[in-house]
Amino acid sequence: MNWYRPCAYDAEQKHRFHREARKRLKHLAAELGFPPGSYDLRSNPGGIAVSGEITLHHEAVYIQICQPATGHDTGIMIRTCQGRLDYAGGRNHYEPLERLGDIPGLARRVREVLYVAAPPGACRRSS
Repeated sequence: MNWYRPCAYDAEQKHRFHREARKRLKHLAAELGFPPGSYDLRSNPGGIAVSGEITLHHEAVYIQICQPATGHDTGIMIRTCQGRLDYAGGRNHYEPLERLGDIPGLARRVREVLYVAAPPGACRRSS
């Protein structure tokens, strides 16, 4: 999958982008040990001029994939959250879209974000 081929004004590419991103996020959820039902997986295609977003929203982390309109390689956003009704969450952490080709590596990065965001005195586990 070429994650960098523009989706804007290309309905077929946008469909491929969303389908593949959903597959990768499901794989990421499994790699992170998230049981089925412990997260939501959403796809918002947006308008014709954008890629839209694909989101994995777990109780503790929110991961979103898109092709940023700015051209920066920040297509994967990871942030902590406090439940699936928290859409603002913690600080944003960005990764390049190419990380979707290395799900175990991306899972390590998600764990790092979760570890760093744990409140002082919280029990921190290493995975």
